[in-house]
Amino acid sequence: MVAEGSNAMLNVEKPEDLDQEALARFALDMFHRLIVHYTLWFTEVEHQFGVPKALEIMKVAKKNSYNIQMNRFAKVLGFEMKDGIPKPLLDMPRESLINLVNNIGVNWLANDGVWFQAVENTRDMYDAKRCNDSCWTRFAPFEAWSIKQFLGLPEQAGIEGLKKALRFRMYARINVQSIVDEGPNRIVFQMNDCRVQSARKRQGLEDYPCKSAGLVEYRHFGETIDSRIRCECVGCPPDQHPAEWFCAWRFTIPESL
Repeated sequence: MVAEGSNAMLNVEKPEDLDQEALARFALDMFHRLIVHYTLWFTEVEHQFGVPKALEIMKVAKKNSYNIQMNRFAKVLGFEMKDGIPKPLLDMPRESLINLVNNIGVNWLANDGVWFQAVENTRDMYDAKRCNDSCWTRFAPFEAWSIKQFLGLPEQAGIEGLKKALRFRMYARINVQSIVDEGPNRIVFQMNDCRVQSARKRQGLEDYPCKSAGLVEYRHFGETIDSRIRCECVGCPPDQHPAEWFCAWRFTIPESL
């Protein structure tokens, strides 16, 4: 076995010289490069043309990239595609598929934490928090756009569209949340149980002060679903909050709009 990053790798001239385990690790490393390269393309297009145009271009890139890659992987790995979906997913028991969806959400949150800790451990908490908040200015509108595309919501999806979109977020798979209707164009979204904050509570730690991230996250998410939507913070750590929720956000479409 040739271990990843070992001195033995210095004697390897090409991938074909690797043993089975090292070759498998190389394939996984290439997957990681593929994901990062895709992300860097979006980041640069966003830098050049702004978020709305970048998302419009991504819609084309995503469709073409998915078709090319999945059809190739289907041939190499020997699975069938049906209507653009890997057939093994369609053949999974429904409970297993829901479990997969839930665990994708958990992995997403874990990945978020891994990046935060990596910056915190190599820099400091200030820089980690700064990077986290900036990341949400990009991920929140992207996730809203992605959900909007998936559900086929109209451009101005309104409060009802927002309520539906909130149920399809990554967070919705791992946290307990609720929506309180305050009128036809006014709701309060509550995060009743937050996986991160609950874990800190079990460890005897204070709430993580996530308000600065939430202010950009929920505003951008709401505005992407419907540009008329306005968001205000009802409460979010470090604010004091009742036992029934960790943070709460009011979304409104003003009557004048």
